[in-house]
Amino acid sequence: MRKLLNTLYVTNPDSYLARDGENVVVRIGNEIKFRMPIHNIEGIVSFGYIGASPSLMGLCAERGVALTFLTETGRFLASVQGPLKGNILLRKQQYKVAESEAESLLISQNLIVGKISNSRAVLQRAIRDHDVLAKNPEMKRSVDYLSRQIEKAQRVKSLDQLRGLEGDSAKCYFGVFDFLILKNKDDFYFHGRTRRPPLDNVNALLSFLYTMLTHDIRAALETVGLDPAAGFFHQPRPGRPSLALDLIEELRAYLVDRLVLSAINLKQVDGKGFVLKESGGVVMNQDTRKEIIAIWQKRKKEIITHPFLNEKIEIGLLPYVQALLLARHLRGDLGCYAPFFWR
Repeated sequence: MRKLLNTLYVTNPDSYLARDGENVVVRIGNEIKFRMPIHNIEGIVSFGYIGASPSLMGLCAERGVALTFLTETGRFLASVQGPLKGNILLRKQQYKVAESEAESLLISQNLIVGKISNSRAVLQRAIRDHDVLAKNPEMKRSVDYLSRQIEKAQRVKSLDQLRGLEGDSAKCYFGVFDFLILKNKDDFYFHGRTRRPPLDNVNALLSFLYTMLTHDIRAALETVGLDPAAGFFHQPRPGRPSLALDLIEELRAYLVDRLVLSAINLKQVDGKGFVLKESGGVVMNQDTRKEIIAIWQKRKKEIITHPFLNEKIEIGLLPYVQALLLARHLRGDLGCYAPFFWR
């Protein structure tokens, strides 16, 4: 099994990434603030604007280290990619399946069944853990609705039908998401999903961590030899990692939504860490961003038993494992793609 290495998150906008032999160094002005050997790093995510040296970019590409640049709000800017990895026959099969409505539908159905199931599990766990939610009739109605949606998702006849069903399921799930926020209600409330830009503190947290997860999935797909741009559920668009967006669907509730709710309910974040911009968008300040990254990194090191492999893995390896299972399916080693189900 692959080993979970470090992801280096650079949050100071004045930081410049450079190479010193086999080391990654972070400089502010002429002063070196951080140094780490490249072989200890799995990915680098920079929230700065100064950039990185061409020498470091070349080193990352050579060693398969994902290097991604984001804005301070977590919006994707660019990534550095080296020579394509993996068997060309695998990518040819991926493109062939992506061009087939019927074959894409079979994979997409499993992805969306996984997404709805894990969203339902978040609600069920909250009901089980909190009496106030167990007495809320809207929570039970939402769980029952998502259960019916899981059954319908397995019977749809087209990708358009599946996309409509997925949208309705997400609307139901997020329709009760505010009930799951039990603390700090003055600063953390949720009245619907907003993205570009996020319009409240909760959406700012969700968008930021969804971007973190997308980075990890994109890197995992490239590691196993798949093209992150050629998706099955999401339509391909220039510059969009459609396959990474496919795989995030089944993982977002388990990896991100639960973490956001825990951070709020355990009071690991507070309203002072968020800034309202003139545009109406909400962003985290640098200290809060660092705190969330630390929580995210700690979460990735937790151990679970993968429900399909029945092996103990670190949570941070889930994107890699799911990418590997998808590659095995495309090669013909698995009869169908096995989504991740939180149990």
